[in-house]
Amino acid sequence: AVGSPLVMDPNSICRKTKRLAGKQAELCQLEPEIVQEVAKGTKLGVRECQYQFRFRRWNCTSHSKYFGKILQQDIRETAFVYAITAAGVSHAITQACSMGELLQCGCELTRSRAPPSPTAGPGTEGTAWEWGGCGDDVQFGYEKSQQFMDAKNKKGKNDIRALIDLHNNEAGRLAVRSYMRTECKCHGLSGSCTLRTCWRKMPHFREVGDRLLERFNGAFKVMGGNDGKTLIPVGDNIKPPDKQDLIYSADSPDFCSANRKTGSLGTRGRVCNSTAMDTSGCDLLCCGRGHRDETVVSEENCLCRFHWCCVVQCRKCSVRQELSLCI
Repeated sequence: AVGSPLVMDPNSICRKTKRLAGKQAELCQLEPEIVQEVAKGTKLGVRECQYQFRFRRWNCTSHSKYFGKILQQDIRETAFVYAITAAGVSHAITQACSMGELLQCGCELTRSRAPPSPTAGPGTEGTAWEWGGCGDDVQFGYEKSQQFMDAKNKKGKNDIRALIDLHNNEAGRLAVRSYMRTECKCHGLSGSCTLRTCWRKMPHFREVGDRLLERFNGAFKVMGGNDGKTLIPVGDNIKPPDKQDLIYSADSPDFCSANRKTGSLGTRGRVCNSTAMDTSGCDLLCCGRGHRDETVVSEENCLCRFHWCCVVQCRKCSVRQELSLCI
């Protein structure tokens, strides 16, 4: 799978140079500090995947043997993993640019850009606008993510798979680049806003995860065209997916039982919500097998007090939790 060594073990990617395409190997040799941000971005993406799927039968487990099996398939879950990790790499590199941690980039250049449009609101009439501050150079992060994640595949049986993976990588990057927001700061005497300085910021990564989860829920099933270069949506009267949609070509397993071949850990022992009707509910999460209730007692810090100077002292309190676990 394209990029799967990066997703599974981001810290050792440059030690596996035989697996890398030319551009990736070039980054490892010439820009190791960029590769560090690539690794951070990959981890960011996997953590967000685990958050978004925490109440689903497949919860984006990072157990390498099972995770690797997911990445070898062409299912909706794989589409999300590729999209969120490509987005994470783009986000992390762009963030590092804005923080001044990389020599190759910095704040976004805004000299050639038109001034920001004034937003309606009290006190904004007649306000002068200009670009300033430190805008996020999302284009740099986008290009480096593209360079590292979109490794070339060997031609042959994997052509359709490569097209799908590249499409999902791009959907992830666009979930960052296409949703930049404008932030502004007022300048003037006594709180007046005679001049407003504005800059562009990336969306918070949780917003990126939420947006890609929506795309996951509405993902398109596709098949390869006869020319081996195009993807065709499966089904009657279905519009072609756009660049921000997620796509897949194979149906997902139900993930109810443990299965090494499919990468499923099963849902036995998972905590569920006995009153919920959504994916976190015991009926769906436990696949109809039922659940058992269990009382768990744990210790937590409580009654904390600050003593001058500078110590916080806490007591230990026992906390009882009623949990529902899948059978």
